Amino acid sequence: MNTMKNTFRLTTLSAALMLAFAPALAQDAEIAELIKPESSISLGVGNVWGDDRHQMGIYDGMRDAQAYGLFDADIVKRDDATGTWYKLDARNFGLDNREIRVEVLRQGNIGGFLEYNRTPRDNPFTFSTGLQGIGSSRLNASGAGVNALPKREKSLGTLREMINAGFYKSLMPGLDLKIDFKNEDKTGTRQWGGDSPRFLVEPIDSTTRQFETVLQYSGKMLQLSGGYYGSWYDQDNGGVVRYSTNGNAAITNLSQPLSNQAHQLFLDGGYNFTPSTRGTFKISYSRATQDESFATNGLVTALAGSPTSLDGRVDTKLVQLGLSSRPLPKLSLNANLRYHDIDDKTPVHQFINSNLGFNTPHSFKKLSGKVEGTYRLPLNFAVTAGVDHFTQDRSTPKRGTWLVPYAKDLEETTYRLQLRRSFDDNLNGSIAYLRSDRKSSNIVPATTGDANESLISPMHIADRKRDKLRAKVDWEPAERLSLQFAVEGSDDKYDKSQPWGLKEGEAWQTSIDASYIFNDDWKLSAWLSREEISSNQDVAPAAAGQLANQVDLEEVTKSLGLGLLGKVGPKFTFSADLEWMRSVTKYDQNLNITAFTANFRPVPDIENKLTRLKLKGTYALRKNADLRFDLIHDRWHTDDWSWTSAGGTPYCYNNCAGPDGTMVLASPSQNATFAGIRYIYKFQ
Repeated sequence: MNTMKNTFRLTTLSAALMLAFAPALAQDAEIAELIKPESSISLGVGNVWGDDRHQMGIYDGMRDAQAYGLFDADIVKRDDATGTWYKLDARNFGLDNREIRVEVLRQGNIGGFLEYNRTPRDNPFTFSTGLQGIGSSRLNASGAGVNALPKREKSLGTLREMINAGFYKSLMPGLDLKIDFKNEDKTGTRQWGGDSPRFLVEPIDSTTRQFETVLQYSGKMLQLSGGYYGSWYDQDNGGVVRYSTNGNAAITNLSQPLSNQAHQLFLDGGYNFTPSTRGTFKISYSRATQDESFATNGLVTALAGSPTSLDGRVDTKLVQLGLSSRPLPKLSLNANLRYHDIDDKTPVHQFINSNLGFNTPHSFKKLSGKVEGTYRLPLNFAVTAGVDHFTQDRSTPKRGTWLVPYAKDLEETTYRLQLRRSFDDNLNGSIAYLRSDRKSSNIVPATTGDANESLISPMHIADRKRDKLRAKVDWEPAERLSLQFAVEGSDDKYDKSQPWGLKEGEAWQTSIDASYIFNDDWKLSAWLSREEISSNQDVAPAAAGQLANQVDLEEVTKSLGLGLLGKVGPKFTFSADLEWMRSVTKYDQNLNITAFTANFRPVPDIENKLTRLKLKGTYALRKNADLRFDLIHDRWHTDDWSWTSAGGTPYCYNNCAGPDGTMVLASPSQNATFAGIRYIYKFQ
């Protein structure tokens, strides 16, 4: 009896203490977790069964059906005496897209990091070709008949390897120095263009270096950040590729991008005039140059007296000013003004014996501004109104022949109106309307002599009126259920005074997201989206007097996803995710052609489909050790005709029986399954 009384009294006292100090204990636990976070190391193996993942494995390093090693590490340590953090983050070791980062940071004092990552990009096609010298800058293409070279299957791809190092130092309270350096090497081979047509590959061997140093000051009223940024691109294989045809002594030179560099000085900051008014600014000046010698890189100009280098130079100036203020408790105002000047000072020269053989430097000056205000109304309403405007002065060609018209002046004005309301803690919504009007003037016509060329407005700057609508709703109809609805659409009307070119355009995107919490252990999520982009354009006829060819282009993408997260018993957690996507590109062509042939006819639609199921389970072997299982099944299908001939046969360069005859092999359907198991060890 005494034991029962003492137990009851101790239990009651413990409960009272827990109620009194639970928030403090919880806060201490959170602080302890931040100071001593959990580290983990995982080691395992995975295997891909089924088809090679040529399309789905372009970037993830698991292109082939085979076994792969799996290794990840996330190690975080803190020296309590000095407040120094030590971090190691390694991902995808055992795969081609691996990365690792090591970081040391003493809070408020000094720190640095070193990072390495590797990014593959595999071409999804396989090529049956006789081309010799793949990977070098000297190519030998297959001829015909006795000059034909034996074919073999080749895969192409590129690899980026980047090393990134950074340094941080607090020079004094409010003043910090940051230094960042990146070195990226890119190697491999890339599918390239030729003539006739002919299959050629571009040997990739280049280095890009970037360096940035920033000095940051942060005071109560004034904040500043300024420094220097530079980039250097080096073409390591000379910048020229030579190719000849087997049995033919003639050699053709093909140019690659030559080495170049850019330098920028910048300063930006802000000033708090009052607690409710702040001004910001940004200033930068950049200079990019490309002056590599043609002769040094093996390029020979076709015209006597041509320059020995491009002597390219582009100067860029940027000035931006901003102001935000709350003059009244219910009124907020924002305004900014931006000046952007890109001055291409590259000299104009003729490099090829043709009126089309001139380079075309392009400069423009753009002045843009925005004014916006938000006023909070009764009943939890808020209305936002604003106007954006820009004008642009654009350069035009001075020498040679150009095939499209150029606009010297461009301007666009956008009006915005948005209404938001918070009905209660469980329902919020907003709706916005935007109207844009873009106009170009001072058109310089094309110089080809073909009247149709000058009647086509460049698509990206064609005169256009755009109406756009945006709406969003966040709703929690029940404690465990949350829903989000979003829709955005635009309608474009183009200048119909021009007989050819774009006439109308439309884009709509709708999405629904939902999540439901069954209990503390199980949660269900789902999303559904639809995106549609379409345009209508009139194309000049093949002969004078014929009606225009009309083309309606449309792309519709539908996707959905389901996710389930749960816990089975005290030791096993489980998740399942299903993703499905279908995109259809439609070519509705009304061509005024009297007879269609096998090589000249309206093109069919293209459909792409992807289905992916991901299952993951984690079993707790011990408090600090887990066993994780992964199962991923992918199904991908396409009827893309880009690299297939009539009847679905593989595409051949210069026809299969003629010279070259390289065949492009592509699998329209790929089904693959990945299964992996990992052992995860956790520690502090």
